[in-house]
Amino acid sequence: MEPAAQDCHLPIIQINDVSFHYRDQQVIKNLNFSIKERDFVGIVGSNGAGKTTMLRMIVGLLPAAEGSIELFGQPIRKFQDWERIGYVPQKNAFNPLFPATVREVVLSGLYNRKKMFRRLNRLDQQKCEDALEVMRIQDIANKRIGELSGGQQQRVFLARALINRPDLLILDEPTIGIDAETQAGFFELITHMHAHHNMTFLMVTHDLDMVKDYLGQSPVSQNGKIQFFVRHSHEIENCAEEDLQHSLI
Repeated sequence: MEPAAQDCHLPIIQINDVSFHYRDQQVIKNLNFSIKERDFVGIVGSNGAGKTTMLRMIVGLLPAAEGSIELFGQPIRKFQDWERIGYVPQKNAFNPLFPATVREVVLSGLYNRKKMFRRLNRLDQQKCEDALEVMRIQDIANKRIGELSGGQQQRVFLARALINRPDLLILDEPTIGIDAETQAGFFELITHMHAHHNMTFLMVTHDLDMVKDYLGQSPVSQNGKIQFFVRHSHEIENCAEEDLQHSLI
């Protein structure tokens, strides 16, 4: 049992002296932070504090001006296993005119930067159906994404991020545009997955009440206007269920 307890403290993200600026404006300066396996990290800060910029650097969409980032023990420039990371960007990053159905958007989460085109198999289709059902969008699977309400669109992006059952789930304001009941169900889902599955969470949110209720009353670290709240799941026994459907929200 002792090795398992040690294993859940392996580093997932290591940020070392990272800085970033847009033109002459310093957005992030000398950020140092470590996220370990089975951490749930809630990031809170005012608009313009650099929260989304930090996430975009972590998923390789922006280069750090200074410092280094490691993912799963590898420098980000060498990291290839992007299927281990699920990422939900802010809703306003989406083009509503994109001509794809809900099912096609969710299935696109199975592709990574090495395998942009591959034949889908029966397991892939089942993963898609599981993700659709978990987010309660199976009845709109054949609709165009641009025809949906904001809340429905966000459920689609959450399903897309979950389809690979990633080791790390990165969420940038995931509940914007979602009604209060669905928000509560979503938090119930991800806190269950954090407690009972081998998943690590990094989430930007303005829901300070949810952050404090689950992650604690005080941040463990701060950089500029960005605060980091952290809870580590110490449970060694994982949930017996491996699919997503038992956690329906």
